[in-house]
Amino acid sequence: MSDTAASASFDLVVIGSGPGGYVCAIKAAQLGLKVAVVERRSTFGGTCLNVGCIPSKALLHASEMFSEAQHSFADLGIKVTPELDLPAMLAHKDKTVKANVDGVAFLFRKNKIEGVTGEGRIVKAGEVEVTGADGAKRTLQTKSICIATGSVVAGIPGVAVEFDGKTVVSSDHAIALEKVPATMVVVGGGVIGLELGSVWSRLGARVTVVEYLDKILGPMDGDLSTQFQKVLVKEGFHFKLGAKVTAIAKTEAGASVTFEPAKGGEAETLDAEVVLVATGRRPTTEGLGLAEAGVATDQAGRVEIDAHYRTNVEGIYAIGDVVKGPMLAHKAEDEGIALAEILAGQRGHVNYGVIPSVVYTSPEVASVGHTEEELKAKGVQYKSGKFPFSANGRARAMLSTDGFVKVLADAETDRVLGVHILGHSAGDMIAEGAVLMEFGGSSEDLARTCHAHPTLSEAVREAAFAAFAKPIHS
Repeated sequence: MSDTAASASFDLVVIGSGPGGYVCAIKAAQLGLKVAVVERRSTFGGTCLNVGCIPSKALLHASEMFSEAQHSFADLGIKVTPELDLPAMLAHKDKTVKANVDGVAFLFRKNKIEGVTGEGRIVKAGEVEVTGADGAKRTLQTKSICIATGSVVAGIPGVAVEFDGKTVVSSDHAIALEKVPATMVVVGGGVIGLELGSVWSRLGARVTVVEYLDKILGPMDGDLSTQFQKVLVKEGFHFKLGAKVTAIAKTEAGASVTFEPAKGGEAETLDAEVVLVATGRRPTTEGLGLAEAGVATDQAGRVEIDAHYRTNVEGIYAIGDVVKGPMLAHKAEDEGIALAEILAGQRGHVNYGVIPSVVYTSPEVASVGHTEEELKAKGVQYKSGKFPFSANGRARAMLSTDGFVKVLADAETDRVLGVHILGHSAGDMIAEGAVLMEFGGSSEDLARTCHAHPTLSEAVREAAFAAFAKPIHS
């Protein structure tokens, strides 16, 4: 632990130092609160910085550069013969992780936040017990407690999965494989599976995705899912959709995945060197003492909260993956800021209708707001404007013409209800849609906003033109 004192008193103790926890702590400290953060890992940053968002993005970028050197550079007049140095690529990933976790530690020092290493347990409202790796215990007295313990890898309901880190792996292991497998089966066609599948596919693995639903990317807009799957097939992916996994077993050559059609039919088995199970995540609540402290959880194991992040126990709050809503780092960050403001007497708030989702593949996929399927289900009358990157000058120059932008607007008011992008840098461009929607903007507002030329973001403007009038370049 960082302090040998038997006990200490704080305004806020945050359990968990992931994006939700560390952002909450920093904002609270900035607002004048005395804050401590309890983290079971030896480094701060939680899953996101240590084994999730940050290392996976480092590998996604590096593998994308390798793939471009193999397949695209010649068309740009660059002659190279790339050679993969996997240890160096993994070292880049580790260096990136270190820079980020060290950055959080620096911010804690800068804002006079006490970091306490060990397992945190809520004894009761106002009291957190921390057990260090050496077994030593320390009690933290506090006015408020924030549960920000995030999530862990979920298995497959009804299927025994034994992770060995080499042949049957989770996302935690898939960022550190020692060699490129010749074949990989990814169980789960969501964000994590497609991102990490992309990394190893670019580096030479034959990747097959087995997904229970009839589409990839679950709740994302149907247009995005359909077109993105076509792009991935072109890149070498194979898909088994509508497939219910019934068994995963180790074999002499690696592992096998047995599945059957979700709607009924004969079973099929696929063998691979590596099987990546990417079927989602579940809240981390084990060992927190929630039941003993009287903190209520729902059937999914999430901590129940009200609109101000309060649990049913006075003085105990929860944010991030451990509560309802999308398991996204930026959602947790916004909740952390809002909670810190509430604790400081301000009016913290999160607009859950404007939380973007991004898949950091190549091309990227990004969405904010409602999908067409959601609007149809709710009976909302809407307009749709769409524009392809194949008609965008900058995309042509970059050889990045796959994909499109789609803007959905209310048929009567023209207020934008959703923006969906498949294309290069979609994750950055979606912020324009989020800002517009945060201020209740219309498709005409977006279309009449001058965009620099030539840029990829002009495709966003053209889609807005298509929603309220007609696109210029199509």
